This record gives sequence, structure tokens and C-alpha cells, in this order.
Amino acid sequence: MRISLILLFLFLSPWHALAAGNTSGTTFSQSKKILQMQIYKAHRTTFYGHCAFDAKKVVDWASCGYTPRKQAKRASRVEWEHVMPAWEFGHQLQCWQKGGRKACKKDPIFNAMESDLHNLQPAVGEMNGDRSNFKYGLIDGELRGYGAVDFEVNFKQKIAEPAENIRGDIARTYFYMEQAYGIRISKKQRQLFTAWSKLDPVDDWERERNNKISSIQGNLNGFIQ
Repeated sequence: MRISLILLFLFLSPWHALAAGNTSGTTFSQSKKILQMQIYKAHRTTFYGHCAFDAKKVVDWASCGYTPRKQAKRASRVEWEHVMPAWEFGHQLQCWQKGGRKACKKDPIFNAMESDLHNLQPAVGEMNGDRSNFKYGLIDGELRGYGAVDFEVNFKQKIAEPAENIRGDIARTYFYMEQAYGIRISKKQRQLFTAWSKLDPVDDWERERNNKISSIQGNLNGFIQ
């Protein structure tokens, strides 16, 4: 399966730029189970706000001072967030132009990107929904909408601002997706993420997570190593 996927990437990719992407053959559904049962089994903490969650993906609001903005039911559960949104890597594929995410379900390149463990993080469901496919950036003021959690969303400008201690993680994920799949990053994004990567260097959990993913998916995020 892995060899077949590699060949598909080489011949079907419009960029021919596969450096070290996901060739595991797992689906998005399978990746979510792997994250829950293996990668985060002993580290059940959300990416945004570091909220604790249990084996059933139920979020402990008190652990991080979380207050639902609008959707309490969705805020009670963990969802798996694409750091680089599916829209951002998907709309650069021909299948997306023909019919969006649904049309890309049979595309091997899209499936590899959608299920790539390096690009998936646990998030409070409400925050995952609010962030949507908004770009990361800086927002004037502190528009806190989730209690004590350091995460802001400007819905009018379609920007999400994460806490300083995960900005480097986000930057290195974007650089990985660019290198592995040839996803184009704007000049403005590159400048922002380069600064974020320097200001928030790699930490122990980021290294541990990278190694865990490598042992399962078969490749490392080289920007962490």
C-alpha cells in the first residue's frame, strides 16, 4: 500500500514535490482513532488552551477555565483540528475545483493530507468550529470569547489568534505541509510563521509527539527535528 501511494503521489501530484509526506494509507477516520488511542493516550490536553479531556473525549472546562462562547454541547467534546485547514490544502487541488471537499474524497493526495497526523491537533469542538478555515494572525486587543483560554477569533476579518506558546508549533506544521505536499504559503504567512517559529522554539512535547507520529506514520516533521 505504501509503495502504491508513493507512486500515485509522484505521478499525480501537480507539484512533484513530495519530500516526506504521509504515505501510510490511513484514512482520516483511522487517523482520529490513532490520535485518541495512541498519540494522546498519556497526554490528553487540547492544543488551544491546554484543556484536559478524558478517554471519551469529554472536555474538563474547569481544568483550563473554559467558558462556552455559544455552543456548550459542541464545547463539551474534543474534535481533531487541521492546523492547516482542509480548505487551505484542498482548494489547490483540481478535485476541489470540481466540487469541494466531497469531490476530493477519492483523491489519494487529498486523503494523504487530510489524514496526516502531523497536521492534526485536539481542540475543543466549539473552538474548532469557530476557527473554521480562518487564517492564523494577530488581532488587536484581547477579544477573549472562551473564558480564560488564550484564543481569539475575529469573525469579521476571519482571523484566529492562538496563544504565544503554540505559535511555533503552528508555524512548523505549515512549513511541513508546504515541504511535504507543495502547498503554497503566501509571503505574508511566511513572514509571520518564520517569526513565530523563532519566538516559540520546539519544546519537549512537540519532539515527543513528532517521534510518536513517525513510529506510526513513518515520517518526521523535519522542522521539529
